[in-house]
Amino acid sequence: MAGDRPGWSGVVHGSWGDLARIRALLDAGADPDGPVWDDERPLHVAAEEGSPEVVAELAGRVTDVDAVNRGRTALWNAVYHRRPDNVRALLAAGADPWRPMMAGWSPGRLALASPGLFTLPGNEAALSGEEAAMAAAAPRLTEIFADHLDGLGLACVAGIGAAEAVRRLDATPFAVTEAGPCHEPPRPDDDLKIVGATDVPGGCVITQPWGYAPQLSEVMAPLSAGTFAYGLYVNPKSGSQGCVFRDGACEKWDLHPGGDPFPDATAREVLAGHLTSGNAVAYTLAYAGLRPPDGRAVQGPPDLWLRLPR
Repeated sequence: MAGDRPGWSGVVHGSWGDLARIRALLDAGADPDGPVWDDERPLHVAAEEGSPEVVAELAGRVTDVDAVNRGRTALWNAVYHRRPDNVRALLAAGADPWRPMMAGWSPGRLALASPGLFTLPGNEAALSGEEAAMAAAAPRLTEIFADHLDGLGLACVAGIGAAEAVRRLDATPFAVTEAGPCHEPPRPDDDLKIVGATDVPGGCVITQPWGYAPQLSEVMAPLSAGTFAYGLYVNPKSGSQGCVFRDGACEKWDLHPGGDPFPDATAREVLAGHLTSGNAVAYTLAYAGLRPPDGRAVQGPPDLWLRLPR
């Protein structure tokens, strides 16, 4: 994407590590307070993807190093995207690590999920037990599910097992055999009614390697009764699509798991996104608090196959 604002013309995503070029643009009149591209600010973009030298240069020229864009500061972006050198450059420029934002996640508190960047003052809240558990589990999830699984449908349900999922869905279970469904392109008519179910620590995983059925409301609503579930469809055409159901009702729809959080993101969404670094499958599992020991619950074979009712 080229810079489309006066002074930033020709700047693309790879430009923010080139100190000489950015300095030349600034000296020629490019506005350090932006905007660049649509509604981004140069320091925010550099904090996320640039070099610490460019970050320091911009931080020395902006009006306010803690200016907020899309609900967050440049320092928050550097922490969220795990850019420790850029974090240090912004701290040296006077950025505030404890300014509240993003559902209570200041840059400093978010960094507690990735130790090593900040020392926690006595008046700042540590991670809760649930948040600490998510932080502990996430690295393993991103390691297990490193591959991009186009066409995958997934429902991650907290607090219930596969047997309870069968009951709630009024589904017909059948054993996993060599002659059973496999991870191949779907056959017409029948395949979208077949899903896999697997018990994992923290709940269960409903999966369909070839389709979107697990995240449909007809599946998510009964599964989430008295609990919550995150649904995912890795759409080969438009990218990952997510939804949250809680206590039988849709809470959020048309989400983009693995992308940057929206300004109105919940605290759980912010933390899951930070911990899983763009990995949509790991995000979905982390959000639901599930901790599969390996990739089988998603990549198969499941504990059992279910035929959904019409």
